[in-house]
Amino acid sequence: MIDLVWLVPLFPLVGFLTILVGGRKLGEPKAGYLATAMVLLSFATAVAIYFDLLSRDSESRSEVVNIFSWVPVGDLQIDMAFLVDPLSSTMLLFVTGIGALIHLYSVGYMHGDPKFSKFFLYLNLFVLSMTLLVLGSNLLVTFLGWEGVGTCSYFLISFWQTKDANATAGKKAFVTNRVGDFGVMLAMFLAFGAVGSVDYAVINDSALAGTMTQATATGIAALLFVGAVGKSAQLPLYIWLPDAMAGPTPVSALIHAATMVTAGVFLMVRINPVLGAAADWVPMLIAWTGAITALFAATIALTQNDIKKVLAYSTVSQLGYMFLAVGTGAYVAAIFHMVTHAFFKALLFLGSGSVIHGMNDEQDMRKMGKLFKFMPITASTFIIGWLAIAGVPPFAGFWSKDEILLFALAESPALYIVGIVTAILTAFYMTRQVVMTFFGEQKWGSHANAEEAAHLEVDDAEAGAAPEPVTHGAHGEFKPHESPPTMLLPLVVLAGLSMVGGIIQLPSLGFIPKSMQHKLLDWLHPLVEFGEGPEERGIGEAVIKDTWAYDNKVLLIGIAVACAVIGIVGAYLVYEKKRMKPIEPELFANGWNYDRAISWFMGNPGRKGFQGVADFDSKVVDGAVNGVATLVRETSSQVRKGQTGYLRQYAGVIGIGVVLLLGWFVVIRGIL
Repeated sequence: MIDLVWLVPLFPLVGFLTILVGGRKLGEPKAGYLATAMVLLSFATAVAIYFDLLSRDSESRSEVVNIFSWVPVGDLQIDMAFLVDPLSSTMLLFVTGIGALIHLYSVGYMHGDPKFSKFFLYLNLFVLSMTLLVLGSNLLVTFLGWEGVGTCSYFLISFWQTKDANATAGKKAFVTNRVGDFGVMLAMFLAFGAVGSVDYAVINDSALAGTMTQATATGIAALLFVGAVGKSAQLPLYIWLPDAMAGPTPVSALIHAATMVTAGVFLMVRINPVLGAAADWVPMLIAWTGAITALFAATIALTQNDIKKVLAYSTVSQLGYMFLAVGTGAYVAAIFHMVTHAFFKALLFLGSGSVIHGMNDEQDMRKMGKLFKFMPITASTFIIGWLAIAGVPPFAGFWSKDEILLFALAESPALYIVGIVTAILTAFYMTRQVVMTFFGEQKWGSHANAEEAAHLEVDDAEAGAAPEPVTHGAHGEFKPHESPPTMLLPLVVLAGLSMVGGIIQLPSLGFIPKSMQHKLLDWLHPLVEFGEGPEERGIGEAVIKDTWAYDNKVLLIGIAVACAVIGIVGAYLVYEKKRMKPIEPELFANGWNYDRAISWFMGNPGRKGFQGVADFDSKVVDGAVNGVATLVRETSSQVRKGQTGYLRQYAGVIGIGVVLLLGWFVVIRGIL
């Protein structure tokens, strides 16, 4: 089956081309079901490839499949080739599997949209790009998919472009990602200059063999990290992801929870031997960037009232956990959390979309409450996702987050403290979201109270928005309703995965059979062992430098569970029992004013500075070039006047030249 890996990107390509040509004729819902079927076929192929790899011994699970010669230019020989190994296989399974569920969900969610077919056109193109990204055997193929998902994110975020917020969010995502993408390009140039290739195998082998200098490895790793920061929404380039929630909810689930934003983490794990050969400050930079981003985004999520904005900042925070894992050498833990995060965050986003659908497009949680009895399936599955992300055992998120915290402690107690505080905040803001949405007081329909209405009007006025008062009968006798089966089925499947997903990497605890421990580690170990120290591999965990942390795993697990309970109980007492007034600092609600500062800088000194650079370029740089051209032109024009075409004039000039030469030799050189 490995030789048929090209079918994985081919199926969404066929879906894209079919809808491109005949999308209008297919219409709704045929275009949606066609797109879903194509991604399901890709998933089936990915499953077959997985079992093919599984049947082989661990040393034979990596194979390159050449499709055609892409760039045969002198010494630069780049093939359109796919690298099939445990890492790419793992990525394919959840990209295509969750992608298929989101496609099916979209059939119900996008019902009645006049651009129904176009939406699925973009979704299939996105899946095609994402499969190229994870399958590329070299940086250029990966970069093709990298730019493809960036372009598709622009199309999908601004899908309802008639709204200014959507159009602006799409442009913001596109431009911000370009800032990071230059790092990937420079890394490719540096790699080719150093080792003569952009193939992962050549680059990683050079790092392992020691033929790549530490300076070169540091440069490649740091530049690729710049690209990862942009794509995976880390500080300082996270600003595009929260605004991306303006797009349709399935876009949020597919691009900004399960697939695209994890591309940076995937790239870091793919080049882990280079990270191992780089200077020590590079992994530390990655770890601290992730830790600070995780805490920073969690504080903002505490105060958001838009149901999707809470999940958006949560995504930024969870991606920070993954970079914390990469920076501490816990590559398996990073992939583990990537997979479990794909399960529960896709579930939460799709669940929020189901709520929005049932609430007639309402997204403000302050206008919700007591929705459980009206949306029992949506609420139940959402609660499972909440327990998973909050770190409650035995749900999937508990196992992956706990493993990251274990490695963080082994690397630095300070990193562990940041991670554990972030875990408490995560449990708190997710509990707040569940209470405000599904429990608490009813804030919609004829039971909305006048005091709440006035409160919302004041908040809207402070935010500069037109007031949307909630009064008695504001929605008439409107009642929330459950979503159609096409939207509920993906929720149920993802809820099941969020419950049992942790089984792929259970730790070595006494009550867990050894046959069930560290399955993902065993699967990925040949690809990540080179980033580990030799003394670290024998302990049984992916990369663990501190035997105290390893020997006291039970204690650390207890601390992690206690932190989740603290966050959940705290939010329950504040938002459900009303034991104390919520403390929601305006600074947090405004995202620490970071986005505003960036906007101010770009619109004022930044704009002037950029204009100054443009003026310097046009007047000084272009002026110098144009000045040289003018000098040459004028000089040539004057010299040309001496070319009269008269033979006697040329002969006279030759005679004068002969006399001058004779004078030189006789008088100056003294030859005669």
